[in-house]
Amino acid sequence: MYLKRLYILNFKNLENKEFFFSPQLNCFVGDNGIGKTNSLDAIYHLGMTKSYFSSSALHNIRLGEDFYLIEGTFLKDNREEQVVCSVKKGQKKVIKRNGKLYDKLSEHIGAFPIVIVSPADRDLIHEGSEARRKFLDGMLSQVRPHYLQALLRYNQALTQRNSLLKLMHERAYFDPDTIAIYDEQLALYGEQLFEERKAFLEEFLPIFQKQYEAISQGKEQVSIRYLSSLEGQNFKQLLAQSLPQDRVAQYTTIGIHKDDLAFTISEQPVKKFASQGQQKSFLIALKLAQFYSIYAHAKVAPILLLDDIFDKLDSKRVGQLLQIVTQPPFSQVFLSDTDKERTEQIVKEITPEYQIFTL
Repeated sequence: MYLKRLYILNFKNLENKEFFFSPQLNCFVGDNGIGKTNSLDAIYHLGMTKSYFSSSALHNIRLGEDFYLIEGTFLKDNREEQVVCSVKKGQKKVIKRNGKLYDKLSEHIGAFPIVIVSPADRDLIHEGSEARRKFLDGMLSQVRPHYLQALLRYNQALTQRNSLLKLMHERAYFDPDTIAIYDEQLALYGEQLFEERKAFLEEFLPIFQKQYEAISQGKEQVSIRYLSSLEGQNFKQLLAQSLPQDRVAQYTTIGIHKDDLAFTISEQPVKKFASQGQQKSFLIALKLAQFYSIYAHAKVAPILLLDDIFDKLDSKRVGQLLQIVTQPPFSQVFLSDTDKERTEQIVKEITPEYQIFTL
C-alpha cells in the first residue's frame, strides 16, 4: 500500500497544494512554518480521519476560509482507492472512500494504517496519562475494529453518566436507577477494553524491547507496565464503591478512562531518570514497535511519517534509521527537514527511489 497523490485545499497554512509521490521515500523540505508538518498531518488525516496535532477540526481550516479539503489516491492490493476528507464550518466532517460516504467515521480507521514519529511525541513521556491512553487506543483501533466500537460506546456512557452526576448535584436529587443503567454499560465495555489492552500490551512489550535494543545497542533494560484500577477487580463493584466520591466530584473518578502506562528504564521512571538521548530512543522504539505490531495484525505495512526527524537524532542516526525503514517490511516513508542539502545527501546514499518536495 502507498499514497500516489495528495491534494490539499485550505488545510491549516496550505492554500492549494498537489503532490505525486514515490512509492518508497518522500521528503518535504523548507523553512520552519512553511507547511512541512501540515503536509504530513494531511496524510495522517487521510488514514485516521483527524489531525495528529489538533483536537478541533475547525482549527485546521485556513484563516479566512470556511472549509478545508484533503484528497488522496492510494494504491492498495493493486487497485486505486480514493479518499476524501472535508470539513465546512457549521457542518459535520465528511469522509468518502471511492465516492461512498461512511455511515460512521470510525469505519474508516485501519483501512489505510499510518504511524507518525514527531517531536510532539515527547508528550508521551512528559504529559499526563491521557496522551499515553491515546497512543494505546490509536494502535488498537487500527488493528481491531471491534475495540474502537467498544471504546466509543464506553465514552458515550461515560459522558452521559458524568452529565447526570453534574445535573444531580445542581438540582440536589439522586437517581440511582439511571446511574445503574450507565454502570452496566461502563462495566460491559470497560472490562472488555481492559482485557484487550492487557493482552495487546503483553504482545507489544517484547516487540518494543527488541526495537529499543537495536537502537541503543542493548545498554539498558526498558519496560512498559499497564496500570489500571480494574486489575483483579470487578468494575461494577468499583463503580458502586466510588459513587459517593463521584457525586461530590460530579464526574466518574474510576475506570479505564483513568488507565496509564508506566515507562521505565533500568526499573526507574523514564521521565525522571532517562537522558534526553535515551528518551528519544525510547520514543522511536515505541513508534517502530507500533509499526511492526500493526503490520503483524493488518498484514499491511503502515505508511510511516517522520516529522522533523533531525530534532530527535543526529545525521548519523537519521541515516541508520532510514536504512531500516527503507527495507521490507516497511513500504512508503515520508520525512520533513529544514535542510534540503542534508536530506538529499543522506537519502541518495540509501535509495534511488526518492522524491524531494521544496515547500
